[in-house]
Formats: sequence, structure tokens, C-alpha cells
Amino acid sequence: MVRVNNIKIKPDYTDAELKKAVAKKLRISASNIKSLSIFKRSLDARDKSDIRYVITADAEIEGNEKKLIKSNKDASEASYPIYTMPEKVRMEKRPVVVGFGPAGMFAAYILAHAGTKPIVLERGECVEKRMESVNHFWKTGDLKENSNVQFGEGGAGTFSDGKLNTGIKDPRIRKVLETFVEKGAPEDILYDAKPHIGTDRLPETVKNIREEIVSLGGEVLFESTFTGLKIENGSLASISYTDSEGSNKDIETNDVVIALGHSSRDTFKMLYDSGLVMEQKPFAVGVRIEHLAEDINISQLGEHYHDWDLPTADYKLSTHLEDGRGVYSFCMCPGGEVVGATSIKGHVVTNGMSNNSRDGKNSNAAILVGLNPEDFNSDDVFAGMNFQEELEKKAYIIGGESYHAPAQRQEDFMLKRKTESFGRVNPSYQPGVTPSNIWDVLPELVCSSIAEALPHFAKKIKGFDDPDAVLTAPETRSSSPVRIKRDIDGQAIGIKGIYPCGEGAGYAGGITSAAVDGIKIAESILKKYE
Repeated sequence: MVRVNNIKIKPDYTDAELKKAVAKKLRISASNIKSLSIFKRSLDARDKSDIRYVITADAEIEGNEKKLIKSNKDASEASYPIYTMPEKVRMEKRPVVVGFGPAGMFAAYILAHAGTKPIVLERGECVEKRMESVNHFWKTGDLKENSNVQFGEGGAGTFSDGKLNTGIKDPRIRKVLETFVEKGAPEDILYDAKPHIGTDRLPETVKNIREEIVSLGGEVLFESTFTGLKIENGSLASISYTDSEGSNKDIETNDVVIALGHSSRDTFKMLYDSGLVMEQKPFAVGVRIEHLAEDINISQLGEHYHDWDLPTADYKLSTHLEDGRGVYSFCMCPGGEVVGATSIKGHVVTNGMSNNSRDGKNSNAAILVGLNPEDFNSDDVFAGMNFQEELEKKAYIIGGESYHAPAQRQEDFMLKRKTESFGRVNPSYQPGVTPSNIWDVLPELVCSSIAEALPHFAKKIKGFDDPDAVLTAPETRSSSPVRIKRDIDGQAIGIKGIYPCGEGAGYAGGITSAAVDGIKIAESILKKYE
């Protein structure tokens, strides 16, 4: 198989045209290509008058492939990272996985394939029920504290854009993507440079992964909240939980994966009281900003983007202010909407999501200000978490105590004046918004940093400074403000058998990196029993 790089082709290419372009690169006849598949694809829109896909393709060639590779600088031998599933192991006691987001899901998936029959505890509902609860909250403001955008099967990523791009380099990434595709995700996530599944496709995908875990002997206990640990002689002896009927139960186990996600604040405090070593870590807070998707498309793809079948435009922005503080966009949702994402009554939290088609009227992204432990001048490991809670409570009050979020036109934000009505951009936030002054919600440090950064972003994206762009606050749950410290084997410092894992524990930053960390932790557990 020959890998052919740097194929530039118009956006509406056909399979035949791609085959012809590959043949031209290799200086052979298209008839000599027996099979062809895309390995990587990205959109190059730097020249708006000549937008192209840049493709790396793998071709099976009739003839001497090695000779062809040797004579062509854009050709190499095709190779894929192949993940070998672990062999079956024998464990005296079944492992427990706490949390069924990407980290917990893939930890359980690997453990199940190794024959260990893991038990998963998930405080939220299965994805079918969870979708009903979330939609009910968005329509009525009636919140289920244990099943919402943060808690439930699939984790917080289920109600996002399902973005899978990541900054880490790990051969396990391919295994994560292949598993998603096998379970119902679109095949293009295997090769697109910015892969995403979409909120509408994620529920079926995660349900199918769960069903395979169960078919291998695993159990997934929904509406079951992890409540305690029993540690004997420095090792885990059992864990406690409250089941869906409210009964307290124990499970004897020597291995537990703690894949909480970043919003299980009560559980973090229980773990700290149980002796797990934690530390403050950097995190970020800010707002969601919404523009018309049409405006972002024109800025990024040109005025004639309608002439092509192009994906809805995205962006990624960052700047360092004069004081050295970073402000950046996060979780950009093209053609998406802003949604209520709280998990606590009397709090307001925002998040963004998009369906697979990304065909909504607005595009949104978080605009976040980086915060460091030094900003809180406190030795309390939960100083950042307490700060998040204060902002969320204040937003709830200013929003009218109805789970409506404070929202403001960009022009009004820059002038520090309360918004009275919205213009060409209508806020999409569910359950609803209250026109406000976000300077009354977020601290001066955060607001002034955003106000300083927005003009920098407008220099990179034309129209980003649209006076009618809408800012909705607060975005507080982009990452965990604490880290559960672990050793080189992935175990909690000083306690054997406890494995902090994923984004909530401070070791990942998105769906893919969390899933990879889950696989790595499963491998660490299995290694003990080989």
C-alpha cells in the first residue's frame, strides 16, 4: 500500500477525480490503482478564490510499489497504528469503574474485553432517559441534579459537538476513533483533520459501546452514586454506592477507576476526606460568544462559499495579553447553539453543542480566560472549585432565578452597559436568557481580559467584533480546577488499587484524550494480573 501526500483537489471532488489526482502524483495510469482510501483530509481556505482539500490517500497499486515509492517524494509506505487488545486475565474480584464518560467508558471497554466483567457506576441515567431529562430541563428549567448535561451515560461530551481533535500523540487514538465508527459514528472521523460526531449521533454511539461491554459480562449501574472507599493497609478493599432505589451498597474490589468528570464536586470532597492527594491546577472561565454562522462562513471561506459543498466554518483563536494572561476560544461549535449545562440547583452554567450537520443559524465558542492557583491566594485545594460555584450562583440570581442565563450584546459589553434588547444575532441559549451586564456576573479580571482580547480576535476574523454578537455567561466547566495526584502506574499516591482517570482527575482535555487515558489506566490494571 502506497501513501500519497499533498493531494490538492477542489471541494466537490468525486471518487474518480481523487483517483485521477493520485495517479497524476504517482505518474501512473488511474487504471493501475486497485483500491483507494483517504488517510487524512484538511481544508485549505487561505486563498478564498481557490479553496482546496489537502488529502493524504492510501492506494493499492498494481505493480512494484516499492519502486514507485522510491521514485516519488510525495509517496511512502502506508502504515496504521494497530492496537492489540489485551489478553484475558484472571482477577479474584471484579474491577469497578466510577463514571461512564469517555474515560470510564473506554476503561470499562478494555477491561471487559480482557474478561474481567467490570462493574460501572454512573450517577446519571442511561442515554435514552438522559436525553429526555436534558430536553425537559431546557424547556422548563426543571433540573435533575444527577442526570443532566454533565452527568449521565457518555459524560459531558454527549451534549457538545462531539469534537475528537486532540493535541496529544498516542497510537491509542486510532483505536478510539475506530471504536466510535464501529458503533455508529460517521466514518469521516477517521481521516478529517477536525473530526466531530455531533450531538445527534453521539447517543446511539455510546449506547452501542455500553451494550458491547454488557455482552462481555460487564454491568453498567445507572443512577448509582459512588459514596465511599474502604482502605485497609494502604490498599483498596471495597467501595460504597447508593443505588437507583436509594439503598446503600458495598462492592468488594481491589481496583477502582475514578473517572468522575469535572463536575462531581461532592465526590471530589469525599475522596479528599478519604486521603487521596489532590492539588489545585490551572483552569479557565469566561463566556459563550455567538455570531451568525453566515458571517463566520464568509470571513473564513469567502463570499462565494455557497458555490461549494463546504463544512460550516470553524475557528480557533488565542492571544496573550500585556500582563501575560492567556485568552482563547474553546469548544467552537459551528452552526450550533448555546445550552444550559448546570448540574446544581440554583446555578447557571453555559456550554455549546452542534449536531453532525452543523446547520444551525448561529455559531458559538467559549471565550475563556486562563486562571492559575496563584490567582486565588489560598492553600485550599478547592479554591478554584469554590470560585466556580460563586460565579454560577451569581449568574443564577442575575438571570432571574429561573435558569435563564445573563446575556449581553458585544457592543454593550465593551461599553460596560446593560443590554436592553438584541439585534441581528438572537441568543440561542436554552432555557432562555435575561438581558444583563456581564460585568456584574464575572470578576473584573475576567471581563477586562475578554474586553482586551476581543479586538485582537477581530483582526484575525473579519466581523468578529459585530456589535450584535451575543455573549452569554458563565462558562465555568471547561476543565477541572483540581488534580488527583497519581504515580507512574496510574494509582493514587500512597493508595494501591485506586486509579484517578480522565478529565475530571486532571489528566485529559476532551473526549479523545480522556478515552485514551481510560485505555491506559485499564492497561495498568491488567498488567498487575498478567
